[in-house]
Amino acid sequence: MQMQTLSPPPTTPNPMFRTRSFPIRLTPPQRVPSQLGIRCVYTQNGVIGASRADWQSTCAILSGKAIVSEQNSVAGGKSGDEVATINGHKTLDLLPIEKLPKPLTNDLSPAPMHGAQLRVAYQGVPGAYSEAAAGKAYPGCEAIPCDQFEVAFQAVELWIADRAVLPVENSLGGSIHRNYDLLLRHRLHIVGEVQLPVHHCLLALPGVRKEYLTRVISHPQALAQCEHTLTKLGLNVTREAVDDTAGAAEYVATHGLRDTAAIASSRAAELYGLQILADGIQDDSGNVTRFVMLAREPIIPRTDRPFKTSIVFATRDNGEGGKGTSSLFKVLSAFAFRNISLTKIESRPHRGQPIRIIDDANVGTAKHFEYMFYVDFEASMAEPRAHNALAEVQEFTSFLRVLGSYPMDMSPWSPPRIDH
Repeated sequence: MQMQTLSPPPTTPNPMFRTRSFPIRLTPPQRVPSQLGIRCVYTQNGVIGASRADWQSTCAILSGKAIVSEQNSVAGGKSGDEVATINGHKTLDLLPIEKLPKPLTNDLSPAPMHGAQLRVAYQGVPGAYSEAAAGKAYPGCEAIPCDQFEVAFQAVELWIADRAVLPVENSLGGSIHRNYDLLLRHRLHIVGEVQLPVHHCLLALPGVRKEYLTRVISHPQALAQCEHTLTKLGLNVTREAVDDTAGAAEYVATHGLRDTAAIASSRAAELYGLQILADGIQDDSGNVTRFVMLAREPIIPRTDRPFKTSIVFATRDNGEGGKGTSSLFKVLSAFAFRNISLTKIESRPHRGQPIRIIDDANVGTAKHFEYMFYVDFEASMAEPRAHNALAEVQEFTSFLRVLGSYPMDMSPWSPPRIDH
C-alpha cells in the first residue's frame, strides 16, 4: 500500500470517493524500533550506502529504460499526462517525518555493503502492510522501502536488496494486476509466498474525537473493505482515496489534520504518533493479502513439503479456422489428467499482440483479445507429473515461462476478533 498500491483506483470510481495524490518526500532517517522482527535499513543523507559514483550511470540508464518501457506499453491509448506518470500512478506529497527511512525511487542508490543481514525490498513507507509481510517472510531482515512496485524489482536486480516481498492478490479486492505484469517484464524468480491477515484501524491525531471528523483517507481498497463499519460507527464523513494506507497516516500526522482520520495498521499509529479511534474496522475478518518473495536466482524444488508452481503462458492458434478455441481447455486438461490442483488462473491482455483479427469470407471479420494466462498449481517441479504436464502444455502454447516453484505458506491462521 504506497505505495501500497494494491491496484489502481477503479475505472468507475465510487461517487463517495475523491482521489487525491500527494508526492512523498522523507528526510534522512535513523533506525526505527519494530515489533515485527524487522528493522528498516539505515541511510545517510537520504542515500543507502556511502557513495553514489559507481552506480549513478547504471541507475540512470535503468531508470530511463523503465520510463521508456512504460511509455511504449501505454502508447496509442493513453493521454500525455498518463504517459508522464511512472507505473500508471502518482505519488504522495508529504511533509518530512523524522527518524524514518526514505523510500528508494527510480534514481536508485548504490548497493549497501554485503553482510549477513538479509535486505528485503517492499513497496510503501514504514507501517505499510508490505513491511509487515517482509518481516513475516524474513524475520530479522533489513526492510528497504521503495516508492513503486517496479523500484522493488529493480532493487533486487541491482543487488541493492537480496529479496523483494510484493502483494499479488487480496481475498476481498482480488489480484494486483500491476505486479503480474511486472513479473513478466522482469526476470526475478518467485522463491516463496506469505499470507498476511489485514487488520485495519481508524487513526487520528491525539485528542481528536470521532464526531470531529469530516473525512477519512486511505487506499481505495482499504476504504472499500471498511465501508459498512464506518457507517455503523455513525461517521458522516467524506471518503478520499490516496495511494497508501501508511502514507495516509503519515499525511494526517505531518499536516496536523484534526478533522481527518486515516485507515491504516496499528504499527502506522505507533510510528506516526496517532491514536486508534477504532480497532479491527474491516467489514470481513477473513481479509488476507497474499505476497510472493522474489529473488535473482530460483530455489531448488523439493518433494519433502507442499510446493506450489507459478507459470505464465500464451495459447497457440490450433489452426481450426484461426479460432484456437480449444487451446486453453487442452492446457488445463494437462493438469486435470495428472490430478494436479490449480489454485489460481489469471488472464492479462497480451501487450505485444493485444488483438487477433479473424477474417472469414463467409462470416465477416472478427476481433478477439489475446491474453497471457497466469496459473498457480499445487505441485513441485521436482515431481515427474509436473514435468510431464508442462511438456504437454508446451504443445498448445506459443509462450511458456515458469515464474517459480516454491514452498506453500502452510502457517496457521485464525481471523482477528473484530471489536468496535
